[in-house]
Amino acid sequence: MLRDEVERIWPELEWIEDDELRERTTRCWERAFELSPLTPADLERIPFTLKVPGCPVTFMAHKRAVVHVARDAARSVQGFFGEALPVDLDTVVAGAILADVGKLLEYESDGAGGSRQSARGKYLRHPFTGVALAIECGLPDAVTHIVATHAGEGNLVARTTEAWLVHHADFMTYEPFVKRLEL
Repeated sequence: MLRDEVERIWPELEWIEDDELRERTTRCWERAFELSPLTPADLERIPFTLKVPGCPVTFMAHKRAVVHVARDAARSVQGFFGEALPVDLDTVVAGAILADVGKLLEYESDGAGGSRQSARGKYLRHPFTGVALAIECGLPDAVTHIVATHAGEGNLVARTTEAWLVHHADFMTYEPFVKRLEL
């Protein structure tokens, strides 16, 4: 069953305390798989980005790392700043889990164990398709905002605190693969 597979690849769904938000986040991943040529098993095998030739990290390893880094950062912000900079932890976790859900519509299998950009992906990057999926599944605007602004497209608008945390968690686990200084 697809739900079981989504819950298997995303044990972090349990971190979302709000039952309705957890359900909608899970449903969004189910819907993405219904529309995608990719399977949950593909995400545990394909590289997380097409921008790093020979990328050694899988989609799921990267995505789960982003969720962990974002949650840990959010907890630190809560602990050090309290009400001076409020953070909704459920929104951070759901947004981090959903940030790249649109890649299921942007990528397809290349037939050789890897992935490539799909025809749709040539027109619409994953923040756009991810927002469409999130809206279809009834995700709150605060979570959908994270999906919309987590990547470079978000540099053109103001971000919530939760969106900043997910954006930086995503980029700090991506950019070292692209811009790392090797000594």
